[in-house]
Amino acid sequence: MVAPLSAWPWDNLGWCKYVLFGPFLGKAVYSWVYENNRIEYWCLHILMISLLRGCIHTLLISLGNMLFLNRNRRIIQRGVDFKQIDKEWNWDNFVLLQALIASLVYYSFPSFQNLPLWNTKGFITLLILHVTVSEPLYYFLHRYFHKNHYLFTHYHSLHHSSPVPQVPTAGNATLLEHLLLSLIVAIPILGSSIIGYGSISLIYGYILIFDCLRCLGHCNVEIIPHRWFESFPFLRYLLYTPTYHDLHHTEKDSNFCLFMPIFDAIGNTLNNKSWEEHYKISSASGKNGRVPDFVFLAHVVDVTSSMHAPFVFRSMSSLPFTTWLFLVPCWPLAFLFMLALWARSKTFLYSFYNLRDKLHQTWVVPRYGFQYFLPFAREGINKQIEEAILRADRIGVKVLSLAALNKNESLNGGGTLFVNKHPNLRVRVVHGNTLTAAVILNELPKDVKEVFLTGATSKLGRAIALYLCRKRVRVLMLTLSTERFQKIQKEAPADCQNYLVQVTKYHAAQNCKTWIVGKWITPREQSWAPPGTHFHQFVVPPILHFRRDCTYGDLAAMRLPDDVEGLGSCEYTMDRGVVHACHAGGVVHFLEGWTHHEVGAIDVDKIDLVWEAALKHGLKPVSSLDNNDNNNQNSS
Repeated sequence: MVAPLSAWPWDNLGWCKYVLFGPFLGKAVYSWVYENNRIEYWCLHILMISLLRGCIHTLLISLGNMLFLNRNRRIIQRGVDFKQIDKEWNWDNFVLLQALIASLVYYSFPSFQNLPLWNTKGFITLLILHVTVSEPLYYFLHRYFHKNHYLFTHYHSLHHSSPVPQVPTAGNATLLEHLLLSLIVAIPILGSSIIGYGSISLIYGYILIFDCLRCLGHCNVEIIPHRWFESFPFLRYLLYTPTYHDLHHTEKDSNFCLFMPIFDAIGNTLNNKSWEEHYKISSASGKNGRVPDFVFLAHVVDVTSSMHAPFVFRSMSSLPFTTWLFLVPCWPLAFLFMLALWARSKTFLYSFYNLRDKLHQTWVVPRYGFQYFLPFAREGINKQIEEAILRADRIGVKVLSLAALNKNESLNGGGTLFVNKHPNLRVRVVHGNTLTAAVILNELPKDVKEVFLTGATSKLGRAIALYLCRKRVRVLMLTLSTERFQKIQKEAPADCQNYLVQVTKYHAAQNCKTWIVGKWITPREQSWAPPGTHFHQFVVPPILHFRRDCTYGDLAAMRLPDDVEGLGSCEYTMDRGVVHACHAGGVVHFLEGWTHHEVGAIDVDKIDLVWEAALKHGLKPVSSLDNNDNNNQNSS
């Protein structure tokens, strides 16, 4: 049975809970229209404060997840996983709760109805009440919640269930805890107003500063320099640090204060490591952190998808990418941010996770997808990729895997350009296409006799065609270049060459129900496929789902092993825990400890080897998982 006041009354409303703000807006509009142009400003103030609080938390969540700025200042060096993100999804419940409480307070205390804009005495009174009442009261209640087994288990353990404190963790608590916290926030505001020193600026200032300090303690990024405490030793008892509060989350029996460690010192609950840990983390902020073992070098697809990042909206990045309407107004800001990254002309750290106790990072080249097809931009893009490879080689990265456009054949020959230019690289450069080919090939029906292949002379198309012809599968290769077709045909064994057939028009596949699409095709070109055709694809962007009488496969992808830790963002449109096959190919290369570069043309003889290695290490084909789930549902 759920403990009283542990659950939120609007838990089942989802996004609809924000409708509860509607009466405030309705009251303000009604008063202005029907009550002699008198606006209920208190409703607007509640709405404005709630909006500002949401913006402050969202901004600080973004700052806390900007790994390219704070990776060496992080206190707990772990990623935030999907489980924690889901648990903290409704971190803003307290904003709605305190908005409702504020409306009750307004009607209960007439002194709130005629507050001035500013009152200096009010700020002095508020500071005294905060230090003498709110701080010790919070310390006492917080410590008591830890000492009392029932209270901790049923109420406070939720707040401590997050392994990596972040800004949303500050709001992730039960209803009872936030009711008590609302009382602590209200005491200085009510006290100042009751004795006649209240003001509107006092309410705004105290609530917003209170939120900023709460976020500071939970951000997991040490931003307070140790020199402050060296210059003013007593300051360490007046202002806590993120390190100080993180120790409370990791050890739980110390550092109970609200914002002022002096109360822990008085109560003899000050963790002895507080200042030592703060000094160690703060002084090491300018040094290089842990070196990643594996790096996936990604790129931006477009402006909209650039907002699908942990440092923009953490919750949205934990879901497969889609275009949200509320992101449209943010488009100009995203574009300006990208311009700033362009000017930086360096890759930046995007996300990370741990696999088999090894650190895996994603770096991003700050260039949009369309730029890769501009002739004048290629040299600059190759320079950035080369600098990323050399940086990885310099710091000791073992494997660097290239994302789709970063290994474009026309750009750098699938990575061959860099390997030839720098023959002494210690880092292994991998395009991952061998596993991409293996994923596509293993999605085909076992009894397939004929396939239609577009993009047939590309790196992937060539490997797929040669592999299938060895299996005695007839491959209709769509290409206008007889020379390129014949070159590939000659690579096939003599007794298999007749299984490769050159076609130049789409109507040649009007009786073939297995299409492998490696070049974007229009709805008109899709119309040549017979009903019941399945479109396998390795084309970026994916083709449009035009035919209702046909089925469409997703881009080649694999699910990471179950023991992956700290993964909290989806890779573009992929599901949680699923990555593109080229990313997975780099992971397999690293886990196997292979010492060769995987660049240029795909070695057809290694397709089965890479596939078996992927399965051995716990990577799972997404299509097989989906089919198994469907089969299980049908049998049920």
